[in-house]
Amino acid sequence: MLSGQLVGSLFSMAGRVCVSRGSARSGAIGPVEAAIRTKLEQALNPEVLELRNESGGHAVPPGSETHFRVAVVSSRFEGLSPLQRHRLVHAALSDELAGPVHALAIQARTPAQWRENPQLDTSPPCLGGSKKTRGTP
Repeated sequence: MLSGQLVGSLFSMAGRVCVSRGSARSGAIGPVEAAIRTKLEQALNPEVLELRNESGGHAVPPGSETHFRVAVVSSRFEGLSPLQRHRLVHAALSDELAGPVHALAIQARTPAQWRENPQLDTSPPCLGGSKKTRGTP
């Protein structure tokens, strides 16, 4: 079961589900989001891949692709610790994390774990701005 309002698109590919939610560009998928999706699909062959561009909730220009939340459900995660799972995701997205992506929240689950709780977590609200706008030195 999918949670929240579906803003992007839903695709079913050979039993796999890919979802885009809350894109900062009025439902349009930008190049960074597309690259993240493609690289995770190639590296992890996920059963479920939910990707949310959360940039619009942060102090960045409209249309930015800097803050993402991803849920990746893959049998490749069987027997791996959460740290090992995150390392696989980071390895797949090394170029994006070295460049345009400032923040990536990862939920890396096995298919059994996803069946128990098929929800993409939500991020807390951004506290806003840079150090200059918060008055911090």
